[in-house]
Amino acid sequence: MTTTKPHSPKRSRALLLACTALAALSLSACGAGERLSQVGKAPGLSGIDNPTHSSNYTPVSMPMPEMRPQVRQANSLWSMGSRAFFKDQRASQVGDLITVIIEIADNAQLSNTTARTRANSEDAGLTGLFGLEAELGKVLPDAVNPGNLLGLESGSSSTGTGTINRREAINLRVAAVVAQKLPNGNMVVYGKQEVRVNFEVRELIVGGIIRPEDISSTNTIDYDRLAEARIAYGGRGHITDVQQPRYGQQVMDIIMPF
Repeated sequence: MTTTKPHSPKRSRALLLACTALAALSLSACGAGERLSQVGKAPGLSGIDNPTHSSNYTPVSMPMPEMRPQVRQANSLWSMGSRAFFKDQRASQVGDLITVIIEIADNAQLSNTTARTRANSEDAGLTGLFGLEAELGKVLPDAVNPGNLLGLESGSSSTGTGTINRREAINLRVAAVVAQKLPNGNMVVYGKQEVRVNFEVRELIVGGIIRPEDISSTNTIDYDRLAEARIAYGGRGHITDVQQPRYGQQVMDIIMPF
């Protein structure tokens, strides 16, 4: 009969580290090959594609009012909602362009302090027990005072402090495409802009739902007029890469319980 010896603590730790390293390598292998192939090259720009064919694009479905028939006046060239006599120059159909103005200047400050203290004390005694209170000394060790059999005392204290100081400032303009026209006349717009300077690419993505009435006469619209607005501003390249923790460190931050 053969018996197996249990693993030593050192061997168990070595196996754990090996498994962790293999897991980290497997997670980063798919991206490492692509990054190695781009060594010495500038980041490539994305192609100009139909936004509705993007994997991140999802058609919008919103509650819609009942369709109303459009009233047309006989012998009239005027179109309801137009700002020009012959043609409305603002975006109105799928595929039209519109400029979204993003001017964000947010400043938020919040400070909270909470303190709580509680103290409890309870005393209980048994002065009479059918005349048998004198027998308690035979059951319990040492001398027993029936009038002071039980005493409880507890205390708790907690203090919490939180502070938020945030300041954001973004001033951008981006041209978006009308990707969808909803039954009530509102339009879904989506725009993406990429700018490459040396080895760094800056990306700006904007999307949301707009009303035709909010479009200015210069075919622009402010970002605060976008419902369900999605605005992303970031980048990729050498500078962005060195600002991010390594893949192994990110994985360890996720799986380490302490």
